[in-house]
Amino acid sequence: MVTPTLTIPQLTIGGRAVAGAGTLPVIDPSTGEPFIEVPAASTAQLDEAVEAANRALPAWKATPLEKRQQVVRDIAEVIKANIDELALLVTMEQGKPLANARGEIGASLRQVDFFGSISLDPEIIKDDETGRVEVRRDPIGVVGAITVWNYPILAAMFKLIPGLVAGNVVIIKPSPYTPVATLRLGELIQDVVPAGVVQVVAGTDELGPALTGHPGVHKISFTGSVPTGKHVMSASASSLKRVTLELGGNDAGIVLDDVDPAAFGKDLFWAAFSNSGQVCAALKRLYVPESKLDAISEALAAEAATVVVGPGLQEGVNAGPVQNKPQLDRVRQLTESALAAGGEAYFTGEVPDGPGYWFPTTIVRGVEEGNPLVDEEPFGPVLPILTYTDLDDAVARANNTDYGLGASVWSPDLDRATAVAERLEAGSVWVNQHPVVTATVPFGGAKQSGIGVEGSLNGLLAYTNIKVLSVKR
Repeated sequence: MVTPTLTIPQLTIGGRAVAGAGTLPVIDPSTGEPFIEVPAASTAQLDEAVEAANRALPAWKATPLEKRQQVVRDIAEVIKANIDELALLVTMEQGKPLANARGEIGASLRQVDFFGSISLDPEIIKDDETGRVEVRRDPIGVVGAITVWNYPILAAMFKLIPGLVAGNVVIIKPSPYTPVATLRLGELIQDVVPAGVVQVVAGTDELGPALTGHPGVHKISFTGSVPTGKHVMSASASSLKRVTLELGGNDAGIVLDDVDPAAFGKDLFWAAFSNSGQVCAALKRLYVPESKLDAISEALAAEAATVVVGPGLQEGVNAGPVQNKPQLDRVRQLTESALAAGGEAYFTGEVPDGPGYWFPTTIVRGVEEGNPLVDEEPFGPVLPILTYTDLDDAVARANNTDYGLGASVWSPDLDRATAVAERLEAGSVWVNQHPVVTATVPFGGAKQSGIGVEGSLNGLLAYTNIKVLSVKR
């Protein structure tokens, strides 16, 4: 495996690539060492970006919807033409296998397929001899899009494409752990978007609060943890910014007693361990009938044994490292606390020798609510299996959390599973799958897992303000 030579991407401010006021080292999680340094924006450069965005806003807002949609289709063509480079950068900074990085970028283009053809026609409330009343949708203005490190390009596109289609201008601030591919994306598309309409600024931790508190920014769309989401909401309150918060989850899955473990084991496993468990809406607590504990554990372990963990550029790998050291430490701490409290490591996989943020694929049994591994979000390749003897009890335990992002029910009896799903408290509840997030379906959290949704017409409308036009005849 040879590390490729990389071109350092730049910030994009006001339609041009610029150097940062400082630099930001980016670590390859498969080695634990920096592989590149990218420019870091200062708060003064952020001010420049906000000024450029506000200059660009009137013309972009006035651009007809069809022309805005053509621009986002042009963005998609640029991404397709450069998918190999972008996927390589995602793998090197995020750690996921190269095929998965290409899959992430391909999935991000579905935003264009959907929002590139959607309409925003006025809603006619009244149209008679006395007058006409229309509900129109106006863009909010300058959108600050703050993205997360597990899916850097997908998270950016989830915000960028509907934001642009709605008539907003967008400033993207990627995670300091994974800024490289997003910066490069910003460079690549400058020839197809008007100056100031799309800007990408990377930086250290102080840049996020500067963006969320900036009076020249009118909406924040944030993906990340619940604690950080609360800070984002608080900072946005100073100017009453609109906010969309897609936050963490501790998703429960309930297996019903009619499940054939051999038939469902593979799907159950990948519901929890896709992207090495680093998915906000991954299955993170699995409730199984006590009578089926051994059979389901065996089915999960059989699939776990097929997983090859290693560097994302290495042939044959289908799971990468934990993306960053603080997250690795958290996964370790939660797992060790569960085992110290009497939990059983039913399955522990293999990881590469040497440096890197490696954690083995781990299935834990013998833990209950009250243990941090169950109550909190590990966000890594570990899954606790809990048992139940009474289905009502399992539903109550699944709902007994401050999180409410996703949940699932597993059974060959779809009517029975759906009836249980209707009782679960989450923004999305899936049957015999977990998770499924697409451009056409709204995705967001209940409780403390977020505010608002991404995806679908509902997600697009979140980038607009209602404007009523009322005409007396």
